Amino acid sequence: MKKTVKSEFSLFVGERTDEERTLIEAFFSEFDLHFLVSKRDKKQFRADFESAIISLYGQGVPMEEILSRLSLANLGGFYARPSTVWFPLDNAAKIYPISMEHGRQQVFRLSLYLKEDVIPSLLQMALSFTVKRFPSFATTLKKGVFWHYLDAVKKHFPIEEEHDVPCQPIKVSLSGSQPFRLMYYKNRISAEFFHVLTDGTGAMIFLKVLVSEYLRLCGVTAAKSDIWNANDTPTNEEFENAFVKVEKAESGSGFVDKPVLQMNGQPARRKPCRILHFKMDATELHRVAKQHGATITAYLLMQMFYAAQAATDELTGDLHIQVPVNMRKFYPSKTVRNFSMYCGVKIPIEKIGNKAEMIAEINAQLAEKASKDKMREMITAAVNLVNSIRIIPLVIKQPIAKIVYGFLGETLYTTTFSNLGVVNMPSEFCEHIENMDFSLGAQMTNRLACTAITCNGVSTFSISKMTADPTFEEKMYRLLTEDGIAVAVEGSEYYAR
Repeated sequence: MKKTVKSEFSLFVGERTDEERTLIEAFFSEFDLHFLVSKRDKKQFRADFESAIISLYGQGVPMEEILSRLSLANLGGFYARPSTVWFPLDNAAKIYPISMEHGRQQVFRLSLYLKEDVIPSLLQMALSFTVKRFPSFATTLKKGVFWHYLDAVKKHFPIEEEHDVPCQPIKVSLSGSQPFRLMYYKNRISAEFFHVLTDGTGAMIFLKVLVSEYLRLCGVTAAKSDIWNANDTPTNEEFENAFVKVEKAESGSGFVDKPVLQMNGQPARRKPCRILHFKMDATELHRVAKQHGATITAYLLMQMFYAAQAATDELTGDLHIQVPVNMRKFYPSKTVRNFSMYCGVKIPIEKIGNKAEMIAEINAQLAEKASKDKMREMITAAVNLVNSIRIIPLVIKQPIAKIVYGFLGETLYTTTFSNLGVVNMPSEFCEHIENMDFSLGAQMTNRLACTAITCNGVSTFSISKMTADPTFEEKMYRLLTEDGIAVAVEGSEYYAR
């Protein structure tokens, strides 16, 4: 006769008191009512709950409190209803799936560091409770007749322990695959997104809700918080294509340009081949930037121009740094989808010299090129481009798009600098958070991409490397330390040896 092997959870329940067993049985009695998913997914959801119960009980949390934190009400009816909605891509996202066919996939990462190691079972529950709040994230990318689109999918979204190179392409071509991934490593929580899904602002909203849910499951709550409530009902505005709010300019401009200088260095086989983080005291960085008559963005841009000059052997030509602009500051919107454009700061390499003159030039270009009027012109140009090929079937459009969007390629800028600014968290959460970082994924032509983010008093300047040449980061480090800023360098080893 075959012997039945009891599961870990069955053994756990058998060791509990009668009162605790009654509470557990009552909790799972309505479990099936919350799930209209595949048998395999339902089994995984059940295993997640069981693992979280065991984990919290091991921390000394009373059973009644455990089941309250894990209440099935946190699922709402999201997983109990069939998938019926789909989302057309926003204006900025339409290019990404087409570009992907030509070997590119725009992936970016947000990471948050806790003061203690991540508890995987609770992070998994936090994701299951959070994803329902973001219907446009619970999707899979599909091909339509004329454009790609996001199709809603109700399934188990798993977390992963991190083992690979950051910002690797997400396999969105697989049936039912998700356009984001959530990972953990020691005390780090990392969320990576295919840009077709969202921009930095939308990703940050998602991550803050997720971290809020994770800390709640750990027993940490905030008396006052402006973080979205995971149990609130989503509104149309939160996943709208906000570009339609922008009034059309008389003329569209901002895309057509000529190729600019690129930094030297042999491109690596794996991209990015290294991620570096410069950690700095936010107050000190702000003080130094102010001394130069600059914002933190303008100050770091200035240092990037010096570093890029050092990282190329060219003596003439333009260095051009692309800077994303959040359109929500001009057109208020709660959308978690893409609503950003970009401006370019361009300086001839032979004119990179006096710091005061550099800051004045950067400030002037940012004021002009990142203005509302210029952004309207760029959006109008983007809309015109999309409209020019909108009625062409996708199977024909993709090779044509390579030509149409060719002049948007990376040859038109030297590198990118995206600053997400200051991330505010409730004081109760800050007690459990160290800091954050933000990384951009692989570029095909550009040798690196840079970002900045500030959290909990720490400003982090990050460099995603596409080449082993260390000139740029060594120059940046030297420039910052010469200005009296203490820089702690963290990051990965070189991946592509």
